Amino acid sequence: MKAENPGNNNNQPPWQAWRVFKKLLHKPSGVFALVLVGMLLAAALFSNLLAPYDPLELVSNQRLAPPGGEFLLGTDELGRDLFSRVIYGSRISLKVGLISVAIAAMVGGPLGLLAGYVGGWFDEIVMRLMDILYSFPAIILAMLITAMLGPSLTNTMIAIGIIGAPGFSRIVRGPVLSMREREFIQAAYALGATPLYILRKHVLPNVLAPILVASTVTFSLALLSEAALSYLGLGVQPPQPSWGTMLLTGKRFFEVAPWTATIPGVAIVIAVLGSNLLGDALRDILDPRLKK
Repeated sequence: MKAENPGNNNNQPPWQAWRVFKKLLHKPSGVFALVLVGMLLAAALFSNLLAPYDPLELVSNQRLAPPGGEFLLGTDELGRDLFSRVIYGSRISLKVGLISVAIAAMVGGPLGLLAGYVGGWFDEIVMRLMDILYSFPAIILAMLITAMLGPSLTNTMIAIGIIGAPGFSRIVRGPVLSMREREFIQAAYALGATPLYILRKHVLPNVLAPILVASTVTFSLALLSEAALSYLGLGVQPPQPSWGTMLLTGKRFFEVAPWTATIPGVAIVIAVLGSNLLGDALRDILDPRLKK
């Protein structure tokens, strides 16, 4: 006989992907978020088909060409097509976002899960460690880590993953603290269930929803952090087409060619806005306190 988990219905789990997607389609903000996120995914996955030029190709007689005509969004100071560079830059942004969120979730999630479930001295050590990381401004900590490891795309993803881990640990720990005292957890103990079984079967399914919402928020934070680090010269290095490096070079010519900085800035805004709206819509759908 198995203890019944009232928080997890195997037939219709609250985080079931298809049901969540259908609910998103009934929310205007959800539809708008899906469109923006879909644009980012399409640009990243089909860069070779969408970009008319090689993002590293130099056309010396077309430097700082205005938008329109042969170059849809104009060119930069070296004659490179901005539209192609923005499209290929979405690859880096998506890669940084996904891998950074994965690192943050794999580090912070299990720590928060164990801290909330085990409690005691282990909880104190984990939470004090998270407090230390929280005490630093996120961008300053990311700059410190990348400066220590060296500027590169890989180190940027590691740094962003580390600064995102405390958020996951706190988000997971809260529900676990209240859940471990619930009747179905105590019943599982009484029936001889092991702690690993309880965590896997009863606790983890009930914290997947906040983890999903936190992932979208952390994704937008990762996009902004990557752009900021690349802008400061600590992230993606030229000539790779990163939105942050495009902002860095574009600011030097803003007075004579404002599109060189405006266009990558708009791309960052669209990607971050889509991620944030998706997170808000998912929170409204998955949080039972907001169902009304």
